[in-house]
Amino acid sequence: MNANAIRAARTGVAAVLPMELALLVCLAAGVRPPGWALALAEAVVLGVLLLEAAVLYSLYAASRARGADPAAARREAVRAVVPVPVRRLVLHELRACGALVRWALRRPPHGVRPGDHAAPYTGPQTAMMYGLVFVSLIETVALAFLIPWPAVHRVVLVLDVYGVALVLALHAACVTRPHVVRPDGTLRIRYGALFDLTVPPGAVASVRVDRRYPEGRLVTLSEDGVLDLIVGSQTTVTVELSHPLPFRRPLGARAEARVIRFHADEPRALVEALRQPTPP
Repeated sequence: MNANAIRAARTGVAAVLPMELALLVCLAAGVRPPGWALALAEAVVLGVLLLEAAVLYSLYAASRARGADPAAARREAVRAVVPVPVRRLVLHELRACGALVRWALRRPPHGVRPGDHAAPYTGPQTAMMYGLVFVSLIETVALAFLIPWPAVHRVVLVLDVYGVALVLALHAACVTRPHVVRPDGTLRIRYGALFDLTVPPGAVASVRVDRRYPEGRLVTLSEDGVLDLIVGSQTTVTVELSHPLPFRRPLGARAEARVIRFHADEPRALVEALRQPTPP
């Protein structure tokens, strides 16, 4: 497949997706754009979709010709056309929506098997999350009185409802995806659907309760390989590794860590579970 065609397909997706999302928001809000604008937008989207389909099929056929099975060929084609950050964001959002359903139905936590030690970590952020939801609801009501144009109000209402659902889904993903310590000493460190790192038992050199208040984003990696997974501006557990461990950032970038610091609501219980694995 020509590299220019793949580049054109990627560019087309990046250019069309925001336009299509804006159009969907308008339609969901009951705002109907002029007929010519709607026809033009759909024509552009159709053209990009046809280009995507042609590129994907060519890549799929090439992979099959090299002997790949259908599933592997499909994955290879999608990876070649869709940028990693886009794939990761879509996957995160789908998992968060699934977590919201799991949370609402009170299903068991994701990835926790009998005999595992589940360690929640949402304590420092719960009040903030519900505060964001409350503020968003107040904003929605206030804007209903402040915005005099019905069309604009409907668009803003759809965006506000989506924002509230997204915040609840993020919190639900954190609640339903706790840290996990397996009976064999394997440690799974998570933050909702955004971060998931499995530390094999042989990679743990030491573990201790260690409360810190680092500054930075959710996932912060220092130059000397210290990874901070920050929840509510704090971490409570420090794991020193016997060798650098590779991990993926939320948007797909790869890096390595030699020390991992993260938060658990009950750090002592997690440390004890990790120090005393159950023999097979």
